[in-house]
Amino acid sequence: MRSWMFAAAAAVAALAQPARAEFKLGWAGPVTGGSAAVGVQNRNGVQQAVDDINAAGGIFGEKIAVHFEDDAGDPKQAVSVANRLMTDGIKFVIGHQNSGASIPASEVYNDAGALQITPASTNPKFTDRSLWNTFRTCGRDDQQGTVAGNYLLKHYTRKKVFIVHDKTPYGRGLADEVKKAINKDGLREVAFEGINVGEKDYSALASKIKGYGADVVYFGGVFTEGGLILRQMRDQGIQVPMIGGDAMYASEFASIAGPVGEGTLITFSPDARKNAAAAPVVARFKAKGIDPEGFTLYAYAAVQVVAGAIKAAGNADPKSVADKIHSGMTFDTVIGPLAYDKKGDITRLDFVFYRVENGRFQELPLQ
Repeated sequence: MRSWMFAAAAAVAALAQPARAEFKLGWAGPVTGGSAAVGVQNRNGVQQAVDDINAAGGIFGEKIAVHFEDDAGDPKQAVSVANRLMTDGIKFVIGHQNSGASIPASEVYNDAGALQITPASTNPKFTDRSLWNTFRTCGRDDQQGTVAGNYLLKHYTRKKVFIVHDKTPYGRGLADEVKKAINKDGLREVAFEGINVGEKDYSALASKIKGYGADVVYFGGVFTEGGLILRQMRDQGIQVPMIGGDAMYASEFASIAGPVGEGTLITFSPDARKNAAAAPVVARFKAKGIDPEGFTLYAYAAVQVVAGAIKAAGNADPKSVADKIHSGMTFDTVIGPLAYDKKGDITRLDFVFYRVENGRFQELPLQ
C-alpha cells in the first residue's frame, strides 16, 4: 500500500474514534448596557471557576465548555438568550444578572428541564414560584430591604426619607421591601418615585428631593443611575446622603459619581475576597490583573455548587442535581459554606453595609 493510502486510512480511523465528550455549561448576563460592569464580574467568575475545575480534571473526566451569552440586562433579550442556550442542548445555566432577566428566562429553562443558578438576582419572586430549577448564591431583597430599613429606622426615625426606584423588578422590588420595613414601625416616606433606566437628566427628580426637604435618599437601582442622580443632587446643593442596594456595588459607581460619591452607603454581602478559602482563587485573579470584586466570587461559587451537586448526585441529570441542592447538604465555596432551602435560597443572612471612602467600598460593622 502506498504511503498516501496509509495516510488516508489513518485519517479515516481517526475520524472513526469517538470525540472526547464535553460538559456544556451556559452563562447569561449583561456585557453591554447599563449593568455591563457587573455582568463582566459574573462572567469573569464563571470563566475562572471553569478553568480551575478543568485543570483538576473536569466533571467526570469531561472538560467544561462554556457558552457565553449577552442579554444586555433586558427581559426580552434574556428570553431569546435562554432559548438559544436550550437549542444548544445546555442543561445547566449560570445567570442571569438582573432579576428582570432571570425571572422570565427561568420559565424557558424550566420548560426545557434545565437548572439555573444566579449569582446576583435578588428579587424574592425568582425562587418564590415553587419551580424546581431556580437557585441563587446571593441573598434576597426582602432580607436586604430589612437590613436597610432597620438602618433608616435607627438613624432617621423622625426624618424625611425619600425613596427612588428604577421601575425594574430588582429596583422596584428592593424599594418596596425598604418601604415595607420602615412603614411597619411607623416611619412613612415623604415620596416614592420611579425613574426610567437609561435617562441622563435627573434634575427634575433632584428638584423634587430638594422641595420635600429630604434628609436621606434611598435608591433601588444600579450604579449607573445611582451615580448620576447623586451628582445632580449635589449640583442643586442637596447634601443629604444616599443609600442603595447591591447593584450599586461596582467600582464604576465611584467613577460616575466622582468625589460626591463619598459617604454613600450600600448593602451587599460580606467581602468574599477576605475568606481564607478564596485566597488561592483571588491570587489567580490578581495574577491576571483582575480584582474579583462584587459578584465575581458569587459567580465562581455558583459553578462550584453545580459541580459539587453533580458529583453528589453521581450524574448530570438536572432534576437529580436539583434534589441534591435542595437536600440541605453543604457546599464548600469561595464565599463560604452554602446550604439551600426547598425554594433554592441560601440559608444564611448575607447582607452588611459598605461606605464609599476614597472611591472604594469599605465594609462596616453591623449597623
